[in-house]
Amino acid sequence: MPLRQLSLFGIEAGQPEMADLAGLLAGPGQVVKMGGTARVSVVVEDRWRAAVLVGELRVRGFTATCVATEDQQFGVRTQYSTRLAPLAVAWLRESVKLPPPGFGLNGRRLRLWMTAAGNREGNEVMLRIGQCEEGVPVRLQRALAAVGLPSDVVADPQGSGPALRINGRRRVGRLAEVVGEAPLQAPEGAWP
Repeated sequence: MPLRQLSLFGIEAGQPEMADLAGLLAGPGQVVKMGGTARVSVVVEDRWRAAVLVGELRVRGFTATCVATEDQQFGVRTQYSTRLAPLAVAWLRESVKLPPPGFGLNGRRLRLWMTAAGNREGNEVMLRIGQCEEGVPVRLQRALAAVGLPSDVVADPQGSGPALRINGRRRVGRLAEVVGEAPLQAPEGAWP
């Protein structure tokens, strides 16, 4: 087995923490405030994605639930927590989700985004963003470029808003380096 160099931005660079949930918000995740608390939720296409995300949320100290949606998808959400209130303050302008100034990605955040909304086809990975305000895709594109992952803004083939496309063997290899090994539940070929 070839040796792999650890990435400064990869998942090995630190312990899981609450701030990693910003990776879900970079994708189609949502954050909702209630009083001094907040909850993070995301709808995903596949059961394996939901299972992995529930586990990732638990590792970060959150109780998470998963429910089937009417359109054959899966909703994953945390409980309301005061620990999530700072994330909501950073990401919400009124009730609109926007990346905060200086938003950056790391391996743990990007892994959550990939789990929730990443699709690989050959030498291309699409990271869905979901419905968003104008300018958000460019901010997220800059955050990807800062970790060595140039991307293109494209229309999501599923019609649920824009996506970022990472294209080419070398770039997809770099993404694999940053997000780490595929989750055990991921089907063959789903992960970079």
